[in-house]
Amino acid sequence: MSMMFQLNSVVVAVVVALLIMLIENAECMMLDLQSGVTKCITEDIKENSMTVGKYNIINPNEASPLPDTHRLTVRVSSPHGNNYHYGDPVESGNFAFTAAESGDYTTCFFVRDHKPQITVTIEFDWRTGIAAKDWSKVARKGQIDTMEAELNRLNDIVQSIHDEMFYLREREEEMQLLNRSTNSKMASLSFLSLVVCGSVAGFQIWHLKKFFERKKLL
Repeated sequence: MSMMFQLNSVVVAVVVALLIMLIENAECMMLDLQSGVTKCITEDIKENSMTVGKYNIINPNEASPLPDTHRLTVRVSSPHGNNYHYGDPVESGNFAFTAAESGDYTTCFFVRDHKPQITVTIEFDWRTGIAAKDWSKVARKGQIDTMEAELNRLNDIVQSIHDEMFYLREREEEMQLLNRSTNSKMASLSFLSLVVCGSVAGFQIWHLKKFFERKKLL
């Protein structure tokens, strides 16, 4: 029993360590966007989760100012189409909000059409949940020691894992309900199809019987 407890503790420690490494090593993504084309990024965010994002255009020639053609139209929207951020035309920007609903949130980038076509490189960083919290700033702001800040961060990670487990359980229950509803509808449809096929077959037999009786073949 003691060995099993130690094994579970090691597994939990490894999982927490991996999550910390993923959070600390999170990097910005780079997007190449051609003019006249829209590119969207989606993120599955659960209700009441904090999310922050920042973006900027990479200057193709650092020795000179950014060309006027390198401007973005940016829109961040919720699963139901509510706008949380909009910028037009911008070189860079950031957004932060607390999700009011669970689902896929979308960030779309668009560069106005130009002749000849140009390609704009965008640096985009989007963080959600525990990753959206800058603990280095929290530690400086509250003047707390490093150990306390680390413990608070670990506590938030554990709470985030706990909330994520419940969220996944809710999604699983929704999928099970959807599967049951679909199976019930398919069973009803199959039964209806059998009834229709049986009715059509019976009508055809009756029609052929009447036809042969009129022709005096029966």
